[in-house]
Amino acid sequence: MSGLIVPHRGFVPSVDPTAFIAANATLVGDVEIAANASIWFGVILRGDGPGIRIGENSNLQDGTVVHVAARGLMTVVGKNVTVGHMVLLHACEVQDGAFVGMHSTVLDGAVIESEAMVAAGALIPPGKIVRRGELWAGNPGRKLRDLTEKDYANFKRVVAGYVNLARSYGPDEAVRSAAD
Repeated sequence: MSGLIVPHRGFVPSVDPTAFIAANATLVGDVEIAANASIWFGVILRGDGPGIRIGENSNLQDGTVVHVAARGLMTVVGKNVTVGHMVLLHACEVQDGAFVGMHSTVLDGAVIESEAMVAAGALIPPGKIVRRGELWAGNPGRKLRDLTEKDYANFKRVVAGYVNLARSYGPDEAVRSAAD
């Protein structure tokens, strides 16, 4: 495990040994990271309220910020989720197999259902639900179109790619690179 791990109010972030945490990622308080998840460079997960849960094989890309709401709303990211660069997830739920595009914002109480997508730069307002099979875009976010089988295949490709990329940052790779 790498990154800055900061205990808060008796909670210490919990990271599965197979997860990748970049050296300058920050995990604070009530944070749980599941198997093969990847938390990339400059990501901040601040679980100083209810908590943050990141599911198996999910990737939170560079510059993403995840927080909770003081009124008891945690942030949950399911399994096999891609969260693009510089995303803000605040007290929301992103369900299994969803895709959140770069530089988008998902606010308090919003739900991105399984196999739904938020386009790059979108703002999903508090309490909105992006339904399974929908692509939402814009500010404020609204349904743009239904997703296709090609979209779903791309989601799976990206998740698998990030699981493999994270493994390339492991200690065995560093030793092999130094020897080359």
